[in-house]
Amino acid sequence: MAIDPQVVEKHAVSRYTTGARINHWITAITLVLLATSGLALFHPVLFWLTGLFGGGAATRAIHPWLGVILFFSFAGLFFRFVSLNAWNKDDTEWMKNLGAVAKGEEDKLPELGKYNAGQKLVFWGMSLLILGLISSGVVIWDKYFDHLSGVDQKRVAQLAHSWLAVGAITIWIVHVYAAIWVRGTIRAMTRGSVTAGWAFRHHRKWLREEARKPVGTTGKAP
Repeated sequence: MAIDPQVVEKHAVSRYTTGARINHWITAITLVLLATSGLALFHPVLFWLTGLFGGGAATRAIHPWLGVILFFSFAGLFFRFVSLNAWNKDDTEWMKNLGAVAKGEEDKLPELGKYNAGQKLVFWGMSLLILGLISSGVVIWDKYFDHLSGVDQKRVAQLAHSWLAVGAITIWIVHVYAAIWVRGTIRAMTRGSVTAGWAFRHHRKWLREEARKPVGTTGKAP
């Protein structure tokens, strides 16, 4: 199906449902709060951040519960989008042309579905990291699970938890930077739609799939 880029620029294409956007923002806000409280407990230099949560004791009590919220909120995103993040040959080709990606030379890249390889790596990276964070977090959550592990296990879990947190924060920074760098992307999570011109340039295969759907059904899932 031929699509005229001069025509589609003026039209909007639904990209995310209201439910998906609420799920995303709960996850995003919780991740920021979790990272802030975690950093506050990580090093004395950052202890002043505990003031944002009512002090050291309150921060220590709140932090693991934020982790539980993040886990279940991200689980909602995972099951919404896992099928769309399966790796394919177009993603491999995209990775081979990172130079063209950085220069915005979309004509040198394969037509893409709803997500590109970079977005898929963020998805799978965060999935593994959050799973590791909740697992290691339970081991060091002494208030409820102290009896399940010994001192040595807690030390290993604490070290792993710290490194996993660094990884998650790094991926979050990359994710936010990419959303800002690719103009028009943030609109998808604030309004739920993107311009058809944006979709034509960055995710043309997905736009074609949306164009084939019956009127009134585009963007309904997830």
